[in-house]
Amino acid sequence: MSRRGQRVHEARGYQLHAAPWRETSLIVQAFTREYGNVALVAKGAKRPYSTLRPVLSMFQPLELSWSGAGEVKTLTRAECAGVWPLAGRAYMSAWYMNELLLRLLPREDPHAVLFDAYDAALAQLAQGSSAAGALRRFEWILLTETGYGVEQPVPDFDDARAEPDLRASLRERLDEQLAGRPLLTRKVLMELQRY
Repeated sequence: MSRRGQRVHEARGYQLHAAPWRETSLIVQAFTREYGNVALVAKGAKRPYSTLRPVLSMFQPLELSWSGAGEVKTLTRAECAGVWPLAGRAYMSAWYMNELLLRLLPREDPHAVLFDAYDAALAQLAQGSSAAGALRRFEWILLTETGYGVEQPVPDFDDARAEPDLRASLRERLDEQLAGRPLLTRKVLMELQRY
């Protein structure tokens, strides 16, 4: 690799998280099909007339281009690659999936099958399908793809009768992997269920 590092053009991805950096920029955590989780600095993205500002949205498919050799690359271009109209409870489910990806995947470790599962889960949530089925399928594939799979046959994720047992076994497995690092979205979901 040259000293200037790699250049990536139009990688399919999603923004998982963004945090302010300096006065006008953002550090974006993106999940891409070919490159896994990537940290990108979006220079000037907070400026009112930035071309990146309206494009960098959570839960929307993107085509991302970047360059750089370090741990944090420089985002050079981002384009919207579709729209998933999420509403209501679907947002919390999507945040939950983002948090799992951020916590359980190492940087720049590609998982094409997991990316496709995330994409399919967002599509299901956008269509108003059962969040439980979409989440259980995503959790199952996440655990399997990262080597922490559940040792039982692949269940019917849309079977409402099997869902409580499946949820319990998947949560147990996820809790083992998170080891004392509870998910913030799970805590919020539990609080919302009280009302």
